[in-house]
Amino acid sequence: MDAVIPAAGRGSRLGKLTDDQPKGLVDVAGRPLLAHVFETAVEAGADELVVIVGYEAAQIVDRFGDTFEGVPITYVHQRERLGLGHAVLQAEPHVDGTFLLVNGDNIFAGSVAPAVTAVEEADAALAVEEVSPTVAATTGVIETDETGRVTGIVEKVAEPSSTLVTTGCYVLPEEVFHACELVQPSAEGEYQLGEAVGLLVRAGYEVATGRVGEPVNVNTPDDIERASGLVREESETDS
Repeated sequence: MDAVIPAAGRGSRLGKLTDDQPKGLVDVAGRPLLAHVFETAVEAGADELVVIVGYEAAQIVDRFGDTFEGVPITYVHQRERLGLGHAVLQAEPHVDGTFLLVNGDNIFAGSVAPAVTAVEEADAALAVEEVSPTVAATTGVIETDETGRVTGIVEKVAEPSSTLVTTGCYVLPEEVFHACELVQPSAEGEYQLGEAVGLLVRAGYEVATGRVGEPVNVNTPDDIERASGLVREESETDS
């Protein structure tokens, strides 16, 4: 299975840490952030990594080269950062069949393999977690039926109908590329992947959900500390 890793952003909220390097090379527990993301994808079964690069792209290419732990890497340049849906579209020529998508700034406790397993009986799968109603009101939420199948994705409402949210890990069919092309840009000019997945749901695709370990989305220096602590805890548990 191919794995798509969007890693084109600078990470402006990380301040001076990304003045002269991309977000994906910020140190987390002694290794670049992207090394942890690549490892997550490979452990979940990825046999090729398609990495979407942009800001200071050459540094990522120089750091990782053509392979990671024996798995080949293909780099794709996203010249304009126009949202996750737009990033995914850049990977289309390099993806064959259903693929794993792991955001390039997410650290997970444990494996994301449950999302890959969930797609065995569905067309797509989303790795999800429960959050507080306050947090849910700031992001898109996932609505599901009694079997855990996704029935809708609702973007940022004051009183969310669910507290289930995505974690930055998806298993998606090739048809999502066409769905991304149909998505209209947001007020900020971005193309949202959630809307593309919503189009698949409305078209009758079965989208499952899978619970994975605690995620940390690395956006700030405090997030780096949290992610580093998570990695160290996992290392101690494994040893």
